[in-house]
Amino acid sequence: MNRKFSRRLALPLLVFGLAAGPAGADEVQVAVAANFTAPMQKIGADFEKDTGHKTVLSFGATGSFYAQIRNGAPFDILLAADDETPARLEKEGLGVSGSRFTYAIGKLVLWSARPGFVDDKGDVLKKGDFRHVSIANPKLAPYGAAAVEALTRLGLLSAMQAKFVQGENIAQTYQFISTGNAGLGFVALSQVLNKEGKLASGSAWVLPNNLYSPIRQDAVILTNGKDKTAAAALMKYLKSGKAKAVIKSYGYDF
Repeated sequence: MNRKFSRRLALPLLVFGLAAGPAGADEVQVAVAANFTAPMQKIGADFEKDTGHKTVLSFGATGSFYAQIRNGAPFDILLAADDETPARLEKEGLGVSGSRFTYAIGKLVLWSARPGFVDDKGDVLKKGDFRHVSIANPKLAPYGAAAVEALTRLGLLSAMQAKFVQGENIAQTYQFISTGNAGLGFVALSQVLNKEGKLASGSAWVLPNNLYSPIRQDAVILTNGKDKTAAAALMKYLKSGKAKAVIKSYGYDF
């Protein structure tokens, strides 16, 4: 990453540099939507073993990544939590035309760290037996926008707004709930599943698809990665059966 840019960057991103491959291998820097952290860590490791390329993964809110990319952040690929941001970057000349595709369709879940607290119909929201409900910033995080849309369709938005604890991204939202700072909240289904695809802890309600617009998560090669072998290889790898099996195991559709 450009050192001059790094000193200016104040946003809290988690960055993972996975083991380097053999001599001559390429490196790809990937901005990854926070909801896709666990599957991408697995896919990134598999990709390195299978291709010899190196991946540097940064996790955060899609809206924040958009601002960083426009300000010159040296990412090669964006794995967004929506389809609008990659399309906008492509239109603005910051994404490579024709490289964009949907790598996953996310699912929204109401989750609590307390077992038995969230029922399988979401009636806990109507009871209001909690002080705080956490959502990701709807201006930055598509899962936060989906939560607002779902609450609106349920006729509960006005009642819930006073109880909102807002995370900058879906990872921080999960943290608020897991630590008990919020009794429950809206996160990505992938965040609450274990490696076997079952609920790892607490209680949850997977919201029906008709309560919010499809969360189509698109990938796009950015202009910085236009001529990078590893960027093209990773985009191809994301479409492979091996990667899709990982993505599906974390509750995503295609």
